[in-house]
Amino acid sequence: QIQLAESGGGSAQAGGSLTLSCAASGFRYSPPCMAWFRQAPGKERQGVAAIDRAGRANYVESVKGRFTISRDNADDTLNLHMSSLKSEDTAQYFCAARDTPPFGGECHPHVYEYNYSGQGTQVTVSS
Repeated sequence: QIQLAESGGGSAQAGGSLTLSCAASGFRYSPPCMAWFRQAPGKERQGVAAIDRAGRANYVESVKGRFTISRDNADDTLNLHMSSLKSEDTAQYFCAARDTPPFGGECHPHVYEYNYSGQGTQVTVSS
């Protein structure tokens, strides 16, 4: 059974840092793409960052230069290091994965492209 379990959420001051982790299990092969999404209250889920097996990453504009996504293919773990946090980063953060190669070969944080996600972990940034 495929499972994605996030950890590391919590509270931080604006300008501070947090690191999220995700443990993936049940995949026959290391997922071609893994990603982080987030959802703020009353808003739609949005992509944050995505990464392929080779470590090539794509970020949404609002987090470029502040967030870093990384993965360890040996144990299918995914991380998101968040720095220079802003109050608008407050949201539930979800780990996601797809088990088929992406169209075009690149992994992008488009919610509709992923068929597995975790239960989420809350990140709250106070100013």
